[in-house]
Amino acid sequence: MIDADRKLVTADLADRKPAPPPSSTRVLAIANQKGGVGKTTTAINLATALAATGYAVLLIDLDPQGNASTGFGLPRNARGNGTYSVLAEGTAIADAVRDTMVPGLSILPADPDLSAAELELVAVERRETRLREALAAWPALAQHHFVIIDCPPSLGLLTLNGLLAANDVIVPLQCEFFALEGITQITQTIEAVKRRLNPGLSLHGIVLTMYDRRNNLSDLVADDVRSFFGKKVYETVIPRNIRISEAPSHGKPVMLYDFRSPGSQAYIRLAAELVDRLGMSSDHAA
Repeated sequence: MIDADRKLVTADLADRKPAPPPSSTRVLAIANQKGGVGKTTTAINLATALAATGYAVLLIDLDPQGNASTGFGLPRNARGNGTYSVLAEGTAIADAVRDTMVPGLSILPADPDLSAAELELVAVERRETRLREALAAWPALAQHHFVIIDCPPSLGLLTLNGLLAANDVIVPLQCEFFALEGITQITQTIEAVKRRLNPGLSLHGIVLTMYDRRNNLSDLVADDVRSFFGKKVYETVIPRNIRISEAPSHGKPVMLYDFRSPGSQAYIRLAAELVDRLGMSSDHAA
């Protein structure tokens, strides 16, 4: 994408029409215990697309790898307080959240110490609900339409915090055979958390990622998932696209890196489909 096009997209984002104030905040956990399925990529670009539509969004980087933070150009040594400080030390979200280059989108970054949180939280009181309590105590939460939580590729205490704070779960699923093996485990985990700890939690949808139309296996995986999960699978499919892969190395969401790319347009469609499924489209249009 040439510089002039990038500046045009940035200007369009700055001129976006904000959505009406939210009646409630929707908290979405992006989760899959299998790595390499496009989880963080989906968190970054879905959050960006929602913000570009005019919604106020907070992205929470709950993954010790910190890739969602890096994807917005925040180097590890310059993040200051983040999710570790909030979960383990009781820092207020207001003291750790920061703006991104995308108007309407803020981020609670993963500070370098987050990798130690799994062990340290074991001895902490109410260790599973630290994130939910921190969000509830954040006055600005009511001003946000969405909170998107990028969970780590595991089913430990960090992911549990994300699931207990969330209303809904979005599961990215790579269109490859081995990715199918993990989908049962994450859906069983969601049901167990709903039954025992968070009755309001639901599997909102499964998003197929890294789809390659030249590969018959992609079609077979997509067909299998749709036949089993039905309408829980989003119609929008995220293609395998080099621009999506390149964007994080430039510290940008793909919409700012190459707005015209198939990957960028797919995430815009996914955001629209999500909003429509939540019944928010008509409110924004008004």
